[in-house]
Amino acid sequence: MRYSASHKLETKEKLLQSSAVSAKQSGFSTVGVDGLMKAIGLSGGAFYSHFSSKDELFASIVERELSQSLARLGADQDRGKLERCLKHYLTMAHVEHPGSGCALPALGAEIARSDITIRQQAEHWICQLQASWAQVLESDSLAWAILSQCIGALVVARMLATPDLQRRVLTSSHEEIGRQIAGPRT
Repeated sequence: MRYSASHKLETKEKLLQSSAVSAKQSGFSTVGVDGLMKAIGLSGGAFYSHFSSKDELFASIVERELSQSLARLGADQDRGKLERCLKHYLTMAHVEHPGSGCALPALGAEIARSDITIRQQAEHWICQLQASWAQVLESDSLAWAILSQCIGALVVARMLATPDLQRRVLTSSHEEIGRQIAGPRT
């Protein structure tokens, strides 16, 4: 039985969405093709009608997730909106639920270990986000510093076992970012 083109697109979207959540929760390299397909109720063999390799799937996840991050965090910002957005970013909910959060803290190490094509793809989206923030903040270096602080704060908070320490990391980072945003423009 042949499936319609729309069915194939819907299946591919389900696979992308499910694989992205799985990758952000457990790491992309930890789950095999069979496990990724089983999560959406299909056999491992069906994978290759959507992607030529697991690396191609990872590239698609990076593209999808980082473009979504840019849409949520980058467009139409002013300083107040940016600060509110960052406050929402630096929350315990984001620490505790990586599958529904930003891909950068969850997949950053795997992106860094990927081939040049995936790293260039990630660079494209990260640079767009940084440029958006630089425009709002009127500082290229401040945008890089805040972007790095946000991602790093989540990584450190997720590394810690004690919720009180996790909250301290997030609160300290948010307070410092608030001072940086309110400070003199350079």
